[in-house]
Amino acid sequence: MRFVFPILALLPILALLMPIAAMSMPADAPKLLTWPDLTKREQPKPDATIAYGEDNLQKVDVWLPADADRKGKSFPTVLMVHGGCWTTSIADRSLMNWIADDLRKSGIAVWNIDYRGVDRTGGGYPGTFHDAAHAADALKANAAKYHLDTRHIVAVGHSAGGHLALWLAGRGKLPKTSPLYGTKPLKIAHVISLGGLPDLEATVASPDNGCGVAVVAQLVGTPSPKRNDVYADTSVPRLLPLHVPQDLVNGAEDRIIPLRLGTGYEAQAKKAGDRIALHVVPATGHVELIAPESAAWAESKRLINAALKR
Repeated sequence: MRFVFPILALLPILALLMPIAAMSMPADAPKLLTWPDLTKREQPKPDATIAYGEDNLQKVDVWLPADADRKGKSFPTVLMVHGGCWTTSIADRSLMNWIADDLRKSGIAVWNIDYRGVDRTGGGYPGTFHDAAHAADALKANAAKYHLDTRHIVAVGHSAGGHLALWLAGRGKLPKTSPLYGTKPLKIAHVISLGGLPDLEATVASPDNGCGVAVVAQLVGTPSPKRNDVYADTSVPRLLPLHVPQDLVNGAEDRIIPLRLGTGYEAQAKKAGDRIALHVVPATGHVELIAPESAAWAESKRLINAALKR
């Protein structure tokens, strides 16, 4: 798999970032990572790849710690969800390889899922959601083979993947009338969203977000007489309370995902009674959130270890 940024896909982000970089950045502003700073690095590889469907994107990469002395014990496990504006032409699961490898080296297994984006046949509604759900549930079916501990799964999602990670934690609350309803979904014990977009309605109301607003309409589908509220089973605030602890990690200098999308969701989750905390990391943009050497990732690893009770 590869990570690609076609020019057309980049236009909304470039339109957002270039004026800011040219006119608004103070002289003493921190130098932020760019996507090439991350993606041009040598890329580590997973230990195994499994398919949960016939499409080339219906795959999961498995990252396993090198621990010959476990004597049959299961690995603490993170379910990982990549971002890319829910759009396959922008990103796939390989964007998470560097932090997946870092967790593997730290003794944590990673179940790094992929899914068909809104620009792929079968993606959008309900396909993107079905893919995320089936990829997550495949963890249960493969847990014994790869010695994965399913008793306390921590879901980690970046950007649009933060939305999907939180949605996966709440999908057990979906009504049976929803096309996204599934029986016995994988139980997620904790969610850590890295610069996420959990509130789709707030995202649509924020044209300054790096994904734009048109992509959300592709993701949630077209209203119809039978489904007039397209956010009811797709936007995370509609599923609150999730009854799952949540941590939001956001960069103070993130020019792609406005911080208010984090603070706004945090307020809604707290009001609903969920346990949630927002962690704003200074001198941090959007790329740093998944760069293994960054202060943002150090904070995220701390939260992952605490969630796994390590």
